Amino acid sequence: MLITAACSSDSGDSKDKGSGAQQSATAGSSKSPSASASPTVQAAAYGKLPGPCAVLSKKTLTDLVPKAKSGKTGSSDAPATRGSCSWSSLDNNGVKGSQFRWLNVSLLRFDSDATRGAGDKQAHAYFTQQVKDAQNVDGAKNAKVLPVSGVGAEATLVRYDLTKKEGAFKQQTMVARVENVVVTLDYNGAGLAGEKTPDADGLSKDAQRAAKEAVAAVTAANGEGSARSSSSKAPASPSASASKAPSKSASASPSSSASPSKSATKKN
Repeated sequence: MLITAACSSDSGDSKDKGSGAQQSATAGSSKSPSASASPTVQAAAYGKLPGPCAVLSKKTLTDLVPKAKSGKTGSSDAPATRGSCSWSSLDNNGVKGSQFRWLNVSLLRFDSDATRGAGDKQAHAYFTQQVKDAQNVDGAKNAKVLPVSGVGAEATLVRYDLTKKEGAFKQQTMVARVENVVVTLDYNGAGLAGEKTPDADGLSKDAQRAAKEAVAAVTAANGEGSARSSSSKAPASPSASASKAPSKSASASPSSSASPSKSATKKN
C-alpha cells in the first residue's frame, strides 16, 4: 500500500507540472508576437531638397522679376527639410510710374515617422492647409481657387486682388505637392505711381510655369526616376513641430520681404 500510494503521488505531481508548463509555454507564445510587433511606415520618397534660390532658371527669373539682382534666402532655412528664396523687382519708368514684381519660393520636406505617418500623407495635410491659408487674407477681393494639373501630384492656384496705398496688387499663390515635398510659390505685381496694373491672367500663367519648374528641380535633386506614384490624398495631421514652424516661414517671408510695397499676403 505504501509503494502504491507513493507511485500515485508521483504520477499526479508530474501531470500537474506538465500541465502548468504547457500552459506557461502557451501563454508565453501568445504574448510574444504582440509584445515584439511595432508599427511600420513606408519610407519617404525624397530625402533631399535643392537650394531654393536655384530652383528657377535664369530665363524664368528674367521674365518674372526682370530687375531682381539676386535671390534672398530665408532666415530659418534648414537645407535638408526646408528652404525659401525671394526676389524683388522694381522697373522704374520715371514720371510714368513703376512696375513692381515680387516672387517667393518655399520648399518643405516631410520624413516618414511611425507616429506622424508617411511623409507624403503629412505633405498632403500641409498642402491642404497652405491652400486654405492662402484664401484667408485680409482685404483680398475677387478671390479664385483653381486646381492645376501637370504640376506634381496635386496643385492649386489661389489668386486675388489686394489694394494698398502704393497701388492695386495682383496676388498669385501656387501650392504644389510632389511626393513628400510641398512647394509654395507666391508671385505678385503692381503698377505704381500711375503705371498700368499688370494682367492677372498673365501673372497666373507665369506663377504656374515657375511652380512647375520648382517641382521639377525637387525631383531632379533626388535623382532621375526616383519619383514614385503619389496619388494618396488621405488627410493626415503633421506634428506640431513639423507643421507650425514651416507655415510661419512660408507666410511670414512674403509679408516682410515685399519691399517697397509690403504687398504679400498676411495670413489670419
